[in-house]
Amino acid sequence: MYGTIARIKVKPGAVDSLKRLAEKNSAATSDGYIGQYVYQMDNDPDELYLVVMYESKERYHANANSLEQNERFQEMMQYFAAEPEWHDGEIISSHTA
Repeated sequence: MYGTIARIKVKPGAVDSLKRLAEKNSAATSDGYIGQYVYQMDNDPDELYLVVMYESKERYHANANSLEQNERFQEMMQYFAAEPEWHDGEIISSHTA
């Protein structure tokens, strides 16, 4: 598995709008997509961490480089205070109940 962890700083008061947009786009998944988690930090509600999982590095990059994903990302950027910090890598362990 492969994916990214992104630190996202959201404009003050924009978290709910961003959540609505994300829910609207949730049906737009691509080949190899496994899932995602979004964490909202207790000490700063405008700071989010996004964790996205794909079956492979190739499928992750195919999505990341697609025109459709770029359009969705540009739409989300209106709610971001800054460009997200991206941390891509191989998922070497996962456990769920």
